[in-house]
Amino acid sequence: GPEMPLFSVPKEVAIGTAMLGVAFATGMLAGKRRPPRPLHAHGEAGESIVGKSSPLWQYILDHSLREHPILKKLRLLTADHPWSKMMVSCDQAQLMANLVKLIKAKKVIEIGVFTGYNTLNMALVLPDNGRVIACDINEDYVKIGKPLWKEAGVEHKIDLRIKPAIQTLDELLASGEAETFDFAFIDADKESCNEYYEKCLRLIKKGGIIAIDNVLWSGRVLKPRKDDLATQSIHHLNEKLLRDARVNISMLPMGDGVTLAFKS
Repeated sequence: GPEMPLFSVPKEVAIGTAMLGVAFATGMLAGKRRPPRPLHAHGEAGESIVGKSSPLWQYILDHSLREHPILKKLRLLTADHPWSKMMVSCDQAQLMANLVKLIKAKKVIEIGVFTGYNTLNMALVLPDNGRVIACDINEDYVKIGKPLWKEAGVEHKIDLRIKPAIQTLDELLASGEAETFDFAFIDADKESCNEYYEKCLRLIKKGGIIAIDNVLWSGRVLKPRKDDLATQSIHHLNEKLLRDARVNISMLPMGDGVTLAFKS
């Protein structure tokens, strides 16, 4: 993809990032539908690390964020959306793109697309024959980003599948694509996170990476309520990953927490 110019980040980016700083999955993204929660119920994840209003947070953006102009355009468009907090933070999306580039990925799976900011970020760094299999169940959100995928010249690298992600993953496995993918990003309904992880692990090559978003879930993982299936699911997967000999892991306090699982 084209080189991503570095620019000094104005206050609007800090404001945008504060709004978009945590990728909150509502369960409507790629799996099962459930009634959306009010945004304030999520809390401000990441505040305990570096507060989004902190001068240190602004410093991080000023000295690390390189955002392609069309990515910036999509981020600002998404900021106007009532569910803007579902978008992955721009610094985290940049890390995902850097990892994709680092391992010279050609085939990527994304579970949970929303408006397609992270999809675009990864597509920009993939080679011309690279592909992102982008899984979601809500086409309305994706319509915001699709014209910008085209504007960035990467539309041909994105294979959008509007159906439950489990179905898409099963289709990929059934068509003999096990161990052919390089990278997977999981950011969808949390109740299915273990199932997404297990299927992605079968699809990913040895040496490939699975990134699992929202592993800190606004801190609710510290004391999961028995009636909170989403938090219970995340907590159980976190405990499982710690002991999973099939992968090496790093849990990063970025955004709402992201675990990188490197397939052994």
